[in-house]
Amino acid sequence: MKRSRKLFIGSLAGVASIVAALALSLALFGTAGAAASGTETFHGQVFPVHGASGQSVTNSNMYYHGGRVAHSPVVYISWWGSQWSAGFSSGGYTSAQAQTYNTDFFGGVGSSSWHNTDKQYCDGVAVNTQICGTSGSHIGNATFGGAWTDTSSLPKRISQSNIASAALRLMNQFGGYNPDGIYLVYTPSGHSMSGFGTQWCAWHSSTTDSSGNNVAYGYIPYMPDAGSSCGSNYVNATNNSYGNGYFDGFSIVAGHEFIESETDMNPSTSSTVAWQGPGGGSDENGDKCAWNQNGGTSTNISLGTHNYAVQPDWSNDSTQNGSHCVTSHT
Repeated sequence: MKRSRKLFIGSLAGVASIVAALALSLALFGTAGAAASGTETFHGQVFPVHGASGQSVTNSNMYYHGGRVAHSPVVYISWWGSQWSAGFSSGGYTSAQAQTYNTDFFGGVGSSSWHNTDKQYCDGVAVNTQICGTSGSHIGNATFGGAWTDTSSLPKRISQSNIASAALRLMNQFGGYNPDGIYLVYTPSGHSMSGFGTQWCAWHSSTTDSSGNNVAYGYIPYMPDAGSSCGSNYVNATNNSYGNGYFDGFSIVAGHEFIESETDMNPSTSSTVAWQGPGGGSDENGDKCAWNQNGGTSTNISLGTHNYAVQPDWSNDSTQNGSHCVTSHT
C-alpha cells in the first residue's frame, strides 16, 4: 500500500478518533495513481498533534536506516496556479508578500545555526548508527535554487499525483534532475488538497522521473487559510508589515518539511528510509519537535533583516534547555 507522511493538526480525542483519521488518511493518500512523468511513492503514518493521544512520536534518538540524505540540499519553489501571477489578498496581505516571505526564508535559512542541526546526519555509515561524528557523507549547507510560477490550471480536486507532476515540472524548469533537489509545490489561497487545515498542514514524499531517478518533493498549501491550526501567530502574537505573525505557519511548516526531506530523501520503502526514530514515519526529526513536543520551544530566528518563526529540530548529539529539540547548533 502506498502511504504518505503528513504534518497533522487539530485535536483528535480518543483512540476511536485516531483510528477514524487513519482510515480517512489512507483513503485519501493511499490510492494515488502514477504521476504524469513518473511514479510517486508515499510513506509514513498519521501524525495527530495538539494534545491528541496515540502518537508515534518518541523521545528517543533517530537512527540510520540505510537510505540517502541530501549532501548539498537545494530548495526549489513552484507557485502553482495562475492566481499567483494575477495576485490575490488575504488577511490584509498580498500574495506577493507571501511569496517574498517564503523566498527570503529559504534564501537565508540554509546557512543558519537552526539548519546546522541537520548537518550531524549523514549516509554511508552502518545501519542503526545514531551519531555520525566525522564518519559518512553529511548534510551540508542548503541553498535556494529559485522559484517559478507554474500557470498550469489547478484541478478542482487536487491529488498527490497532481502535486508530484507539478514537482517534476518544477524540476525540469530548473535544468532537470538534481539528486539533492527538494521541490516544494505551493498552491494559492482557496485551492488546496482535501484534508488541509482539518487533518494536516503539509507533507513531503518522493516520486521518480521518467528516467527512474528519485525526486524529493513536498506540498505547502496556503498556510494562512488554516489560521492558528497551521501556525498563524504561533510565535508572533502581533502581525507586522512584513507578515510576521500572519505568515508564521509558512516558515514553521515549510521549514518542517524541508528539514525532514533532507534527512530522508527517498522515504518510499523501509529499505530506502534514511533517518527516523523508533516510532517510524511519524517520528522524523521535524515530527519529534512539532508544536513544541518533547520540551522544545518554537521561536523566531533572524535571517538578514527579518525574523522568521521556526519549530525546533531534533538533535541526536546535543540538547538545549534539557531537550533534544533545539533551535540552534554549532
